[in-house]
Amino acid sequence: MTKILTLLSFVFFLSVKGNGQSIDSLQLSEKEIPDGYTLTDENNCISIQACIFYDKPELYGMLIGKLKSKKIQNFDSKNDNGSIMYFEYEDGFKGQGFLDGLLWGGDKPTKEHPEDYYAVGKYLIIWSFKKGSLLKKVSMVKIKAMVK
Repeated sequence: MTKILTLLSFVFFLSVKGNGQSIDSLQLSEKEIPDGYTLTDENNCISIQACIFYDKPELYGMLIGKLKSKKIQNFDSKNDNGSIMYFEYEDGFKGQGFLDGLLWGGDKPTKEHPEDYYAVGKYLIIWSFKKGSLLKKVSMVKIKAMVK
C-alpha cells in the first residue's frame, strides 16, 4: 500500500510540476532585472488605456474571457519607466482584436501607445514601455521561452 501511495504522490507531483505555471513564475525576479532598474509601487503604464485595462479588466470580461488572476510589476530607471501586467484567464484569453483597438486605437503600437502584448493559452502579458526598452526585451525573452 505504501508503494502505491508513493507512486501516486510522485505522479501527482509530476503533473503539478508540468502544469504548475503561474503568474509568479512569469514575473521578473530581482536577479533578472537589469542594472539600473528598480521595482516601484507606482503604476508606470505609458498610456491610460493600459492602466484602465489592468485596473478594471472585469469591464471587458464578455469580450476577453473570465479573469482568474492578475499581477503587475512597475519599474523605474533613469531613462526607462514602465509596467509589465500579467493576466491569467480561466479558459484562455479571447480578445486579441479587441485589445489591439483598446491599447493602440488600431492594429499596431504607436509612439503615444507603445504597449506590446503576448497572449498564449491562458496567459496575457502586456508590456507598457517606450520603444527600445531593455527591460521589456529581457521580460519578453523569458516569457516566450516559458509559455508556448
